[in-house]
Amino acid sequence: MRKLFCVVTAGVWSPISFVLAILAMVLTLRPANSVWVARKIWSPVLLWAGGAKLEVLGQENVDPNRATIYVANHQSTIDIPAHFMAVPVSFRYVAKSQLKWVPFIGWYLALAGHVFVNRSNRSKAIASLDVAAAKIRAGTSIFLYPEGTRSPDGRILPFKKGPFALALKARVPICPVTIEGSGDLMPKDSWNITPGPIRVKIGKPIDTTGFAENDREGLARAVREVIIADSLLLGGKGGDPEDSVAAAGLEGISAARATSTN
Repeated sequence: MRKLFCVVTAGVWSPISFVLAILAMVLTLRPANSVWVARKIWSPVLLWAGGAKLEVLGQENVDPNRATIYVANHQSTIDIPAHFMAVPVSFRYVAKSQLKWVPFIGWYLALAGHVFVNRSNRSKAIASLDVAAAKIRAGTSIFLYPEGTRSPDGRILPFKKGPFALALKARVPICPVTIEGSGDLMPKDSWNITPGPIRVKIGKPIDTTGFAENDREGLARAVREVIIADSLLLGGKGGDPEDSVAAAGLEGISAARATSTN
């Protein structure tokens, strides 16, 4: 019954919220107001339908007046509304290009100026990150999932280096965001809902100016270590500190492991 209720709620509420987001953009001529709709209208209803109780720690580390790159581990589809609510700034997501074709959600992301990345095409992926860099230079914060996919068991997967190249190029702070409990509530590739808590911890921003311009791996490792530590603090499974960076073209497999198997 919970699964059916969530499917029906998402199926009805997403189109309604989409229309409200469009109206907010058109009537005010401010695309940022669509993010307010996602945060205040769409997201709370989806979390309520799933029986989620959201707990947020570290919101004092969010500065709405400073462009920031927020990076988070990824456990569940419900992470998206949870993060809209947990991080109270008008950020734009960097999302997989496949989401563009999801009715209403994908349409909203496209019209509101979120960034799509085609990870199967390196040149297109780089171009997408250039679009994100332009938004950052214009003062817009960016939110992304450097694992590139949802973790099947809650452990922190290796990070892709592209997001950290973006941070080093833009020279803006990176804010680590850790989520726990969403994978238990709504596991990857499943609509089997188990009501429970979702805990989000926003870490202190990491100054990227202390890293060399080409030290993507060092920055990825530093951010991932914070998220692993906060995952354990929140009761999660953490992750292997040695599996910091994903193998080129792969998701969920570290470069070290890919090399050893070859």
